[in-house]
Amino acid sequence: MYQLLRAEKVEEFNKLKAQGKTCDLTSCDFRGLDLRGLDVRSMDLSNAYFRGADLRSIDFRGAKLGGVSLADAKISGAFFPSDISASEILMSVEHGTRIRQPSQ
Repeated sequence: MYQLLRAEKVEEFNKLKAQGKTCDLTSCDFRGLDLRGLDVRSMDLSNAYFRGADLRSIDFRGAKLGGVSLADAKISGAFFPSDISASEILMSVEHGTRIRQPSQ
């Protein structure tokens, strides 16, 4: 399933996820990918690398994002878990810092 995302086949990934298929996306490299429309509900994306990725309108609420880097990512319209502050997200986008998620 990770290879589907690397090929930007988000719809196919979402269909497999809806059918109950699972995969480990912790510490994965999503650099520069267009992932708009990705369903990440209840997924563990800890330590993933999203430099320059297009994450617009993704709903990350309910996903584990501890250690994620959003350097230069496009995040317009994205929802983030309420336990991650706006300043934490901004630091990650602007400087590539890893997100600290308290509830993890």
